[in-house]
Amino acid sequence: MCVGVPAKVIEKQEFSATVDVMGSQMTVGIIFVPEVEIGQYVIVHAGQAMSIVDEDYARLSLEEWRRLADARDA
Repeated sequence: MCVGVPAKVIEKQEFSATVDVMGSQMTVGIIFVPEVEIGQYVIVHAGQAMSIVDEDYARLSLEEWRRLADARDA
């Protein structure tokens, strides 16, 4: 099973983008979603943005990721 995490695009280059994932920034490839724009959310897996998702979905998913992280730290 593959797991992807939502990330907000904060900068875009030709073949990559800088994204924010729960407060951490990283560079990911955007060859699968070249049409992505700054401010949109993408699902990131293995260093690649795999698909564009709407903000509501991203927000709900990030809430679940945060719960998992908080449970791990408890």
